Amino acid sequence: MPRYLIFILTYFLGAIPFAYLAGRLKGIDVRRHGSGNMGTTNAFRLLGAKFGILVLLGDALKGALSALLGYWAFGPWGGIIGGLLAMAGHSWNPLFGFRTSGKGVAAGFGIITVLMPKIMVIAIALFLLVVVTTRYVSMGSVVGALTVAIAGFVFSEPIAYKTFGLIGASIVLILHRANFRRVLQGTEHRFGEKKI
Repeated sequence: MPRYLIFILTYFLGAIPFAYLAGRLKGIDVRRHGSGNMGTTNAFRLLGAKFGILVLLGDALKGALSALLGYWAFGPWGGIIGGLLAMAGHSWNPLFGFRTSGKGVAAGFGIITVLMPKIMVIAIALFLLVVVTTRYVSMGSVVGALTVAIAGFVFSEPIAYKTFGLIGASIVLILHRANFRRVLQGTEHRFGEKKI
């Protein structure tokens, strides 16, 4: 099998809709409740901690596996391409008409766990700090993504990883535009609120 076909695989790995599948098990269509996103935060809000953790692990695993496959085939640049394709498959899911379906943060966590574990620890620490102090998962996600982008230069990571940090952070920022507006308006969901 030609190695470049791995990138098709990583895209469709990213498209596995763990939150949607978990929701179906509980009789809830996550696309129609809460934020409407097929991601970890909405899964926690709608399905509870047990299913939320499973969705988090599933989304992180598909990012990690995609980055690992790309790295195995083509080195650092392959790792980031595989990871970014997984994020794209998750965020603009082909199984649901390519509509924005998730924000790729958990997949991104899996990617940096494989490619930049030292930076992953710092990003997760700052993510948790923001979430604990504000209870805004969205703002924690943004801070975590920006941390990856900045830390790639601070720690002199390979240019491929610096590029991933900049592109990945840009994707997270763009997909959180509505969250920024809701925070400013005081209507953003806080972690722990359960709204269906």
